[in-house]
Amino acid sequence: MPTPPGDPATLCIPEVVRRRRWATLTVLMFSLLIVVLDNSILNVAVRVIAAPEPIGLGATQSQLEWAINSYTLVFAGLLFTAGLLGDRIGRKKVLLFGVAVFGSGSALAAFSGSPTELIAYRAMMGFGAAFVMPATLAVLMNVFERDEQPRAIGVWTGSVGLAIAIGPITGGLLLEHFWWGSIFLINVPVVITALVAMTLLVPDSKDPNPGRIDALGVVLSVVGLVLLVSGIIRGGELADFTAPSVLLPMLGGLAVLAGFVLHERRSDHPSIDMSYFARPAFAAAVAAIALVFFALMGVTFFSAFYLQSVRGHSALEAGMLIMPLAVTQVVFAPRARLVVDRFGARATCAAGLLMVAGGLGAFAFFDASTPVWVLETVFFVQGTGMAHVMPPVTVAVMQTLPREKAGSGSAINNTFRQVGGALGVAVLGSLLSAHYRGEIEPHLTGLPAGVREAAGESIEATLGAAEALGPAGKALVGPANDAFLSAMHLTALGSAGVSLIGALMVALFLPGRDGTRPGAPPAPERAPASAARP
Repeated sequence: MPTPPGDPATLCIPEVVRRRRWATLTVLMFSLLIVVLDNSILNVAVRVIAAPEPIGLGATQSQLEWAINSYTLVFAGLLFTAGLLGDRIGRKKVLLFGVAVFGSGSALAAFSGSPTELIAYRAMMGFGAAFVMPATLAVLMNVFERDEQPRAIGVWTGSVGLAIAIGPITGGLLLEHFWWGSIFLINVPVVITALVAMTLLVPDSKDPNPGRIDALGVVLSVVGLVLLVSGIIRGGELADFTAPSVLLPMLGGLAVLAGFVLHERRSDHPSIDMSYFARPAFAAAVAAIALVFFALMGVTFFSAFYLQSVRGHSALEAGMLIMPLAVTQVVFAPRARLVVDRFGARATCAAGLLMVAGGLGAFAFFDASTPVWVLETVFFVQGTGMAHVMPPVTVAVMQTLPREKAGSGSAINNTFRQVGGALGVAVLGSLLSAHYRGEIEPHLTGLPAGVREAAGESIEATLGAAEALGPAGKALVGPANDAFLSAMHLTALGSAGVSLIGALMVALFLPGRDGTRPGAPPAPERAPASAARP
């Protein structure tokens, strides 16, 4: 890929920064760890939080989705603005601020007295995380030279896998020995350590010529993203994307974002140069990020219920079972650049997405007695595929933009990731809920009307109603498991289909080993140096 304007190959990193670049990356991984760790912990804790007090908070399925999505809504809405602020006022300052806010929100979330309080403090955590995620990648781009960036980005991506691995196990251990709030309180010592290390080791950087701030662009991006994601979340909550309360914010968000694009194209000081999206490799890379997280987040949401509610595993056992999904990313993501060097980004990412699709599709054949070794194999395939998709597409996005715009580039990368993930939870979650209700309702006819409505919301609600009925409720357990498995099979096939679309996109638009796209004329061959001499 040619060196973008504004980031010439001759640009050098100061020697003092270069010497401690790997120590800086380690600190950045710590910062990223706390953001991803919390979400992966929450995925194994949803069942406990759904339990009645004093064990949990008695959260409903929709409240659980909001506990996840309030974080996503604020995070996605502010990512772009946070990236721009990092470029303007300094990435280190923004990073320290974000980590401090995230840690404060974690401490408050640990002592939530109701699902509503938990949702509010999760939103606060999302506010802090919005300033952390783009800053970590932007700092990385400014402490590593261009030839080392693919390796560093691979390590950065692998740290996400490390957090996924540590999160469920840590969450399971905490839930077995402490109350549910400990899964948030565990963030506090990590935050304190990260703040001290960042103060000592992370260099500050910013755009030396930021120009005038694009205030209208900032407002349009925040309003558009918040409206779009809130509509998506509402659609998942209602399991109906045709309701006015869903369509109005979604269409309004899309209209505002369209206005944002038009404004950016006409502005003489845009927040982001929209011409980058005209580059097929850039557009395909951000689309692949969104599609991968659409599929992955939806499946991650229902796999916790499959492992714990249907198969009867504890939170710790569920965390151990998804270890291959995470460990493969830790192992393979830093080495993905070697595969790209040999086969090209197009073949590597397409093959990775096909592996992800195969792993997701396998869920359509799981039942309550599927052997554990089959589960582990599927998680291994999924994780390996992810590890060969995320580093190359992240490199494609970040190396397209000038280094001084690393914050906004990182924000674009993470905005598409979060919007894709929110869509995955909402769309696939609503598909799961709607199909489950349709399957379980014929078995709930003997329950009182109010209880019947609540019991049909999710498998946890049905099993809770069965437990309340005592011996008479045992007849509901089998139908609840069967209804959930039927809904999971349908949702898994939808996830696999989305991954296949992603594989097709990268196969068509990402560059191959020779740097060209399918159908594009081959790059002209350079004459040998000896032939050029007189």
